[in-house]
This record gives sequence, structure tokens and C-alpha cells, in this order.
Amino acid sequence: MPKPNRGPHLHWRDDRNQWVIRWFEHGKQRQKGTGFGRGQEAEAEKALARFILDTEKPGPRDPAQRKIADVLAAYADEHGESTSCAWQIGYQIERLVEYWGDLNVADITEAACRAYGEWRKAHKGTKHERDASTGTWGNDLITLGAAINHDFRKGRLTRTVFVWKPQRPDARDRWLTRKELAKLLRAARKIDRSRWHLTLFILMGYYLAARKEAILSLRWPQVDLERGRVDLNPPGRPRTSKGRPLLPIPNRLLTFLKLARKKGTDTGFVLHYHGGPIKDIRKSFTKAVKLAGLEGKVTPHVLRHTSATHMAEAGVDMRVISLYLGHTSTKITERVYAKHSPDYLSAATRFFDRR
Repeated sequence: MPKPNRGPHLHWRDDRNQWVIRWFEHGKQRQKGTGFGRGQEAEAEKALARFILDTEKPGPRDPAQRKIADVLAAYADEHGESTSCAWQIGYQIERLVEYWGDLNVADITEAACRAYGEWRKAHKGTKHERDASTGTWGNDLITLGAAINHDFRKGRLTRTVFVWKPQRPDARDRWLTRKELAKLLRAARKIDRSRWHLTLFILMGYYLAARKEAILSLRWPQVDLERGRVDLNPPGRPRTSKGRPLLPIPNRLLTFLKLARKKGTDTGFVLHYHGGPIKDIRKSFTKAVKLAGLEGKVTPHVLRHTSATHMAEAGVDMRVISLYLGHTSTKITERVYAKHSPDYLSAATRFFDRR
């Protein structure tokens, strides 16, 4: 005998660490997150009540009648988990719900968005915050805007609402000269001694223009030493805006990878410690930066920036650099690196020379 349909009800999900609303629709189980965890049962009950009220009144609702918490929960359920940075979106939504959760979509104004930024900065150093920079809380508001647009496209809102965002800070322009890069490698060799993990990391960061996470998660099945190719995107990971392309391996790096392969396993990590992954390399990298006497903020990401800058200085086409970096559009590449190209604005100079 089939179980009776309980209707919408709350259910605890350990894997999400939150209360979700479950119900059956056309014989299939459905669910959506509430955004509330342990100790927030009262808030979860309110979210359930709003959900039941919404389902009783189908069709798009005015922004003044739709809770922001519901918009964010729907966005997390229907879109957030399908992205490669689901954990980051989840962290942003957690902060957004804490501030905006009890408000309606119509309450979003420029003044309210600016107040959110002040709230984020006031919570710097607490459980709410790891980095209260303008870029960080500005990204939170980008996610809020995306969630509202998603709700509108799904037919749950009668109209969308503008979400004000702060002007994005200028891109960091710190990159290493060839002399600085050589100093960093010499310092890394002194620190590495017999393991030389840091040296190989720096070489891969420069010659592949790869992000730190892509290098540390790279396994040998992704590296084809015979054909000299490396696929920075692991099997099963979706292609996203933070692209990880298939790249040719420069000969100088290929030599080091062949040496590293002798110490690795068929399916193991390229950079490993006793067979396991290296969780982070920032500590040893910072030590090498200090030993090399490099000034300014030099992080592992500077290697990627250095690689692209050197390519631009050598006159490599912006489209090629964009593909090498895995950018989805050349606009990003041109905005950051075009000024380093020897042909930058040369067409304007030729025009005036002709006259």
C-alpha cells in the first residue's frame, strides 16, 4: 500500500547542513533548500509556510510579496549546485540570507546595497567574513542580482529589480620581470632541497599560466608526455568561465615533468606529498618570495599574470593569450594585458604619422 502524501514538509539534509522542504509532484519527490540550519527551526518553519502560501497562489508575484530568502534558496537549488564553484555561491548565499533574508525583493535599493557593504565590513574577522574588501561583497551582490533574474526567468516574479553594485576595483598589475622570476626560482630551489615541489609549481604556474587550484589538483592521466599535452580540466569537471584549457607543454617544462613522472604513480597527483595531494603551497611560496627579496604583493596567482604579461610583451595575439588562459572572451584579456603589447594603440600613432 503506498504511503500517503504528506504534502510539503521539512526534512534535515546532513550533506547540505540545512533544512529543506520536501514534497511530491506528479509522483516524483521534489525539494528546495530553506537556507536555515541547526538552531534555526523557527525560521525554517516560516520558510515552509511561505512556500505553502506560494504554491496555493501559483503564478508570478510582485517583488513586494516575494521574500529574498526564498529567491536565494531557489537559486541555490536550481542553479548553484550545477556550477564548479558551488561552495563559493553557497557561502555567498549564507551571508546574503543573514542580512536580506526577512526582506522582500522590492526592498532592494541602492541605499540598502550600500548598507550591506557597510555591514560586511563591520563583520570583518568574525564568522561572517574572511575578506571584507569591496570586490568581495560586490560579488555577493552580483550573486543576489543573478538570483533575482533567475527567479524572474522562472516566472516567479512579475518584474526584476535592479541590484546596485560597487565599482569593481582595478585589476592587480603586479607581475614579475624575468630577473625577478629567476630570483624566485633560485630561492625555491634552496627551500625545496630534495623534494623540489615548489620549484615545479612555479615552473607550471609560469609556463602553463595555470591557477593554483588547477596545478595542485592535476593528476598524471591529464598529462600526455609523449605528445606534450596537458589537460588542466579534470574528468567530470564542467567547463566554466574559469576555463582550464588543453595546452601544449613548453619544452623547458616538459623536461621537469618527465623527471617528476619517475617519482609519481599512474593515477596520482603530479605534485604530491607521500602520494597524497598538497592542500596548499602558499606558506612555502611566501617564504621563497621573502628569500628572493621581491617587493609588493606576490602571490601564486602572480605567476599566471606574469605568463600572460610576458606573452603580450612578445607580441602574441590577444586571441591566443585568451585561449591559453582559458578566458571565455578576449575582452577580459584585452582589458588587463593589451597595454603590455608592443602594438598597443600603434594604429593611432600610424594615423598621426601619415598626416
